[in-house]
Amino acid sequence: MNKLQRKFIFLIFGILFVPGAVSAGVADSLFSTAGSYYQNQEYEQALENYLRLEQNDYQSAALYFNIGNCYFKQGKPGYAILYYLKAKRLSPNDADINANLAFAQQLMPTRLEGIKINPVTSFFDMLVGPFTLNNLAWIASILFILLGLFLSLVVFFQYRGLTVKIAITVILVLFISASGLTTYKYRRDYMTPRGVIVADEARIYSGPGEDNDLEFTGVFGLTFEIEKSTDDYYLVIFENKRKGWIKKESVAVI
Repeated sequence: MNKLQRKFIFLIFGILFVPGAVSAGVADSLFSTAGSYYQNQEYEQALENYLRLEQNDYQSAALYFNIGNCYFKQGKPGYAILYYLKAKRLSPNDADINANLAFAQQLMPTRLEGIKINPVTSFFDMLVGPFTLNNLAWIASILFILLGLFLSLVVFFQYRGLTVKIAITVILVLFISASGLTTYKYRRDYMTPRGVIVADEARIYSGPGEDNDLEFTGVFGLTFEIEKSTDDYYLVIFENKRKGWIKKESVAVI
C-alpha cells in the first residue's frame, strides 16, 4: 500500500470516528429531563437542557430536531429552521425532520425570486442530498477495499479473465465517483460556511455598514453562503445568487 492510499484510509476513518465530548449517561439524563419539560409544555426549560448538550459538543439529528421544535413552540421560526437544517444535514431522509422543516419554511412571508445559475451544482446537490457524509465515506471505503481485492487477484493469482477486468473497471469508476461525491459533500456542507437568517427581518446592504445602499430586506429562514466576514457583517450570497452584506446579529451559521 503506497503513501497516498494510507492517507486516504486515515482520512476516511478520521471522518467516520469522531469522539463525543458528553458521556452517554449524561446525555441520556439531559435528554430525559428536557423531554419531560417538553411534554409539560415548559419549552424554555426543555430548550435550556438541550442547549447544554450542544454546548458540550454533543451532536445528533435528534438533538437538533428537538431544539428546533422548542424554538418553534416559542414562536422563533428562524431558529427553528436553523436547527431543522442542522438535523437534516445529519439525517437527510428523516420524514419528521423534513416535514417540520417544510412546515416552518411555509411560514416565511416572502421567498427570493430568481433562478440558480449553476445547474451542475444543482445536479450534484441532488445526488448527494439523500446521503450523509458518513454514508458516502463508507461507500467509498468499501469500494476501495473491493478494488484492492480484485487487484490482488490479478497481481498474486494471475486472474486476467474478461470478467475480472470488467469488474475492476466498474469498481474503479464507482470508487472514483464515490470519492468525488464524498469530497463534494464535505466541501458543500462543512468547508463552505453557510447560514440562515434567524431574525424576523434583516437588511442586506451593498457594503458592510448601514451607510451603504439597501439592496433588499430578507426574512427569517432564507439561507446563504458566507463569502467574507468583518467584525459585524457577513458578505453573503443567497440561493438566487443575489449578494449583500448582512449584520451578524441577524443570522446564525448552520
